[in-house]
This record gives sequence, C-alpha cells and structure tokens, in this order.
Amino acid sequence: MSGLENVKILFFIKRTKLTKTGDATIFVRITINKERTEFSLKKHVNPNNWDDKKDRAKGRSPEILELNEFIDQYQRKILSYIDFMILDNQTVTARIIQEKLVGKKENRRTILKVFQEHNDNARKLIGIDFAPDTVQRYETSYMHTKDFIRWQYQREDMALDDLNHQFVCSYELYLKTERKCAHNTAIKYLKNFKKIVRIALANGWMKKDPFATIKFKLKPVDAVYLTKEELDIIINKEIGIERLRQVRDVFVFCCFTGLAFSDAKSLKRQHITTDSNGITWIHKKRTKTDQMSTIFVIEAAKKLLTKYKYEPELIEKGTVLPVLSNQKMNAFLKEIGIICGIDKPISTHTARHTFATTVALENNMPLEVVSKTLGHSSTKMTQRYARTTEALIKKNMVKIKNLY
Repeated sequence: MSGLENVKILFFIKRTKLTKTGDATIFVRITINKERTEFSLKKHVNPNNWDDKKDRAKGRSPEILELNEFIDQYQRKILSYIDFMILDNQTVTARIIQEKLVGKKENRRTILKVFQEHNDNARKLIGIDFAPDTVQRYETSYMHTKDFIRWQYQREDMALDDLNHQFVCSYELYLKTERKCAHNTAIKYLKNFKKIVRIALANGWMKKDPFATIKFKLKPVDAVYLTKEELDIIINKEIGIERLRQVRDVFVFCCFTGLAFSDAKSLKRQHITTDSNGITWIHKKRTKTDQMSTIFVIEAAKKLLTKYKYEPELIEKGTVLPVLSNQKMNAFLKEIGIICGIDKPISTHTARHTFATTVALENNMPLEVVSKTLGHSSTKMTQRYARTTEALIKKNMVKIKNLY
C-alpha cells in the first residue's frame, strides 16, 4: 500500500471505442488528491473478457493470465514510484506519475514555456506596448518562478494543469521567506505570474484558475520624501567624490522636475525647448505609462543642465545627464544620505515624492498642475505621491489662527 491514503488506481476499458478487430484498449486512471489523469496501457482485450468490477481480464487462458500479470506489475510500479517520491520529499501528482511511466509529451504547454513566450513577445514590443523596465520585471518574475519550481518541486518545469491553489500559496511563501521579498514586492511578482495564467486560461490550455479564490491586497506604504531642510543639506553639501557628486546632481534635478529615474536616464536634448519668453520646458512621454509630462524647468534645474552641457560622452549619446543604473544610483544615494546625516532610506524614487510634496505642494502649486508635471493620468494618482506635511498645515492654518 502506498504512503498516500488518497490514491486511487483504476484499470478500465472503453466499450464504445473498439479497434477494427473488435478489441477494447485498456486504460489506467490515477487519482491523487482528487486530481486525476488517464492514459492507455497499449494493451487490448476482448470486451467480453473484461470484468469491470475487478478491473481485470477474466478467464484462465495463458493470454489472460499474462495480461493480468502485466496489469498487476503496472500497479505495483505506480505505487513504488509514489512511495519513493514520498520518502524523497518530492511532490506527488497524478501527472508527474504519468510522466515517469510514459515519458513527457514534448508538445504540451508548460508554465515556463508559456512565460518565456510571453516575455519574448513583450521584448519585441518594447517602445510600442511595453516599457523596457516592465519587460525587465517580467524577466525577473520568470526567474523567480523558475527558481521556485526547482526549490519546491525539484523539477525544471511543470505542466499548466499542475497549477493549483496550493502552488500559488507556496509561491507567495517562497517569495517572502526564501527570497526575502517585502509583502508588496511579492504581490507584484504574483500579479506578473497571474497574467501568464490568464493567457493560458484564455487559450484553453488550462481548465481551472488557481487564482480563483485568491485576492491580492497591497499594504499602504508611506512614501519617503525629503523636507526642505533635508533637501537643502544635500544641495549644499560639499562632496569630494566625483561619482557621488554626479549622483547628487541627478537626484536633485529629479527633485526639481519630478522626473522618474527612467525618464531622467532617457532625457534627450530634443525633449528640452525654450519658448519665446525664454522659459525652458521639458515635454516628454513617461517611459512607464506613455503619459505626457509637461515640466517648467526652474532656474536651479537649468543650472544643472548647463553644468553637463558640454560633456563629450553625453553629447555622443544625445542625453543630458550622467545617469547611472538604478541599482548604482540607489547604492550611492545611501552613501549620500549617511554623509548628509539624513536617517531615511533615500532612493531615486524619493526625488519624485520630494518634488510632489516639498517642492510643489508646499509652495502652493495646485494639485492639477503637479499631476500634469508628473505625467499622471488623474489627480488620484498624484495624491498618492504628495503628502500633507506639517509645514503645509502650518502655512494654511496660520491664516485662521486669530480668526476667533
């Protein structure tokens, strides 16, 4: 008897589908945890010689005895596979047992094959339907999924039909424990994976949705932004290391303009214009959403553009600022925060929140204007970036402090 109690093995024939000689094909149905698979044994029997109750051939002829011995051995083989996998702490499913018995079907749809196909198509659509960073997130999600399948199931890939509610729950646990992902980060990776599942469901490659009873909920996160005093410290700090000075300049430019990291990195000379009144503007579609940002460039930001105007490397690339990779920028910003005595987890995205809160709203810029500058499709998105600070409360409440 197998180490699993919820295993059922049934041998049967389909009496309505006979061969040209009138024989019936013998099938085996394996059910494990209410999931089942069935396939042919490539053996045949006269339907009159099959006992449906005993799921064996009936009779005492040498051919019948040999056939029943084959079926008995096949059943023992199935049970031995199950016992070995349980002892080896492997996941046991009906489909996995089928694969071990008859081999993999090369043309069947698998999780990683469908995921990779999606990512390949997304890469071709960069600049059309996808931003480069979005494609990179799907690539990272693919690698996490691949590593999880290896870690949890000791396999290189899995059939789409093997996806179930338990798979998703285990994957979430893996991301949070083994990969040390924060809750919101884990949920974003699972949402990427959910898109692959939706593609499989839409194409009829899967019958059941493993996400059917699962609802994702992001935890509210207080955005990190710099106060006016903290921003002044970073602006005026004497920094002797060239790479840190450049990172500081790019960060401060984003604080003055509200540009996201990817948009600052891809900012080119053709995005910057000067109107008839001598006012400098940035008109640029956001890399992430394709929404247009319309940015009035203040004098402090213009000085930073002028500082790097004649850098040969930037002229050759057609860019205007010495922007490093996001990973390096964030690492160096941590150093700058320590140098400046600012006890906050500063990142490239901190600049965007600082613009919305400290530079814009605290200086009475209307929310609608802030929204257009940030390239948001609605002011609801902008409200997530901007924070009502003590300075802003004070500025408005001082008007009525002597009213009564």
